[in-house]
Amino acid sequence: MADPKNKTYAFKQGDIVVLKSGGPPMTIDELPNLMLDSYSTRWFKGATQEHGRFGEHLLVKYEPPAKK
Repeated sequence: MADPKNKTYAFKQGDIVVLKSGGPPMTIDELPNLMLDSYSTRWFKGATQEHGRFGEHLLVKYEPPAKK
């Protein structure tokens, strides 16, 4: 298995991403590692903090809506 220190990731901790299929903006909390090949993300649903793990192929960088 590849050394995670030498791996190039599309996202870094603190980046804001969304699922390609849509959903709320999420913050990258942890990068993939040897045990889990997915990003740990966090977001808020109202006042409740949620979390989940998603593969890189499911995520895109968040682009805020253009201001009018």
